Amino acid sequence: DSTAHAFMFNLTPCGIVNKSVWSATLTWIPRSDIIFLKIVVTIWYDGAKALHWKEILCSGTDDEYSVCGKLKGETMTTEFDIKGARTKFPKGSYNIILQAFSDDSENNMVMCLNFTMTVKQDDF
Repeated sequence: DSTAHAFMFNLTPCGIVNKSVWSATLTWIPRSDIIFLKIVVTIWYDGAKALHWKEILCSGTDDEYSVCGKLKGETMTTEFDIKGARTKFPKGSYNIILQAFSDDSENNMVMCLNFTMTVKQDDF
């Protein structure tokens, strides 16, 4: 729907993209129960798709993420670390689309975010 969503995502360190561990904070008030949740992230750079990533976060069985099982209207706040290899993004602007679906077929969208990431300098 067209009503604004209550959603906040914070990533630290913002300016140092080559650190091995990032700390993230997420606050969200879902508009439906979160039994199944599939995330699709697409990053565009200079008119071309630079990254396309899909992940099922909640399947309804033995889920490890705190968002799983949250009820419609229940405020969810969580902090987590993002570890592992990093994609090296050259200097420029990137359009990022993050979609969340309540089904594997990607028919029932529960959230869609469209934002811009600006990389101000090339990685040294």
